[in-house]
Amino acid sequence: MRSYYEQYSVEWDSVEIEKMTRELMNFDILFEGEPVGVIRLSFDDDGCHLRDLQVDERYQGRGIGSQALAQAEKLAREEKVNTLRLKVFKSSPAVRLYQRNGFSASSEDDRFYYMVRSIF
Repeated sequence: MRSYYEQYSVEWDSVEIEKMTRELMNFDILFEGEPVGVIRLSFDDDGCHLRDLQVDERYQGRGIGSQALAQAEKLAREEKVNTLRLKVFKSSPAVRLYQRNGFSASSEDDRFYYMVRSIF
């Protein structure tokens, strides 16, 4: 993530990021019992917000990100919300992952796509 922050001249404040992530629902992503990524979520009246999804580059392209999104949907259903939301840097290859998994851009600015997916 740091590289995207640098690309868009966004300050990377490790202390603030650590503080923020402690307030989220944090889940390790495991592959064959080994941690290969993380997904972080928050919930409010607007739905389930995907705050972070990272998969180690060595494990990308194996469907792990899609499986993590399916788990996020399951948790959202358990919380009785019907919308998944996220923002993603426009230059991130994850944009394609989100589009393949039914997300569409609801708005954008110079750095981000704000994406949404309804769940029923």
